[in-house]
Amino acid sequence: VDGTDFQINEPTPFSSKWYSHKFAALQYKVGICIQTGWIVWINGAYAPGHWPDLSISRDGLTDALDKDELFLADGTYRDGHGWCVTPTGHNNADQWMKAVAWAWHECVNGLFKQYKCLSNTFRHHRTKHGSVFMAVANVCQAKLQLENPTFQQNYDDNYQN
Repeated sequence: VDGTDFQINEPTPFSSKWYSHKFAALQYKVGICIQTGWIVWINGAYAPGHWPDLSISRDGLTDALDKDELFLADGTYRDGHGWCVTPTGHNNADQWMKAVAWAWHECVNGLFKQYKCLSNTFRHHRTKHGSVFMAVANVCQAKLQLENPTFQQNYDDNYQN
């Protein structure tokens, strides 16, 4: 799971809740399958200055997990319940597999930005952004499944340190 921000026009009246660390934005959280690289979960749009990652994970992600399922994400998603696994390096096979899965995610996020409607500042009202994002996400998913899969790597989720 990772977040991706898309620039929007500066809202009026001004509110810091719409700002990511760089610009006025809407933020989406995207989950991909670590075995296929396919998009399996999307949540958003969120005001990046108002919704921390942990709150977003509690707003749908943890409910979407199967009983024994975990997700791989950065440390901002950890809350002590053990749902989140964080990549920590490249020192053994388990860490290497997690790093490969994380690289897949960055590639998927990059696919979204290939479309001008998401890579440029969104000039329409922010309530319309979700429909545009979902349309692009569906096109990206079709490309992943039919044309260009992300990195292919066998991920052994039974690996023990």
